[in-house]
Amino acid sequence: MDRNVRTADDVLALMDGLFAPEADRWTTGGASWWDAFYADRSKPVPFFADKPDENLDAYLRRGWVAPGRALELGCGPGRNALHLASLGFDVDAVDLSPAALAWARERAEKAGAGSVRFHLGDAFALTAAGAPLAGPYDLIYDSGCFHHLPPHRRISYLALLERCLAPGGHFALTCFAAGEGGMGSELPDSELYLTGGLHGGLAYTDDELRHVFSSLTETTETTETTETTETTETEGMEEVELRRMNDEAPESPLFGEPFLWTALFRRAAGQG
Repeated sequence: MDRNVRTADDVLALMDGLFAPEADRWTTGGASWWDAFYADRSKPVPFFADKPDENLDAYLRRGWVAPGRALELGCGPGRNALHLASLGFDVDAVDLSPAALAWARERAEKAGAGSVRFHLGDAFALTAAGAPLAGPYDLIYDSGCFHHLPPHRRISYLALLERCLAPGGHFALTCFAAGEGGMGSELPDSELYLTGGLHGGLAYTDDELRHVFSSLTETTETTETTETTETTETEGMEEVELRRMNDEAPESPLFGEPFLWTALFRRAAGQG
């Protein structure tokens, strides 16, 4: 007998187990897959290059995001975390893979960026209430982590943003784009559980990203009296920009691949 489900976290863990072990790239059990992925640094993987995302660079150059406290989810070899640190951000960066973080620390030492704090482990656990990375952060950045989450873990992801993103703070990500020229699986959520895999990562449409993220912290408060009912709606996340990533040439100092979406959202200043 196995009747251990009592909490929402128990349900999420149970649903994690519906996927084949080799599909796991989001829990600490997936660290070995990522270690193998990063083992050969000479592989022609575009984002192995030590250069930041072009969209992140654009947000900073345009003044849309100002230096402050930043958290990067799934930082890999540290290219975006180091870029943020070079521009005055106080950076925490998280990854599941010891191999990726070893590479990131080597890059940080070479760049003299000792102020970046690299953390090994599950981002959901490291940012839990009372945990070291609970925030608040002025910027939360994700370059390629979100699309490796199964559908039920979007709940955990939104809860992370709810806990950790400061009022008025920015959330930005890149993820696989559905449709022409895109990349990733376009299977419906329900079919992913039937197949037991994520098929290399999930593709999203722009409207799906808006649906997932623009409603963060959006709540409706109802006050009832004997005579009237008053409803107050609070603001959620404002979309600043959502577009395909620009295609950057190999010789460019920036990373850019058009099979990815880039998105920047701003949390309402009164939320938190």
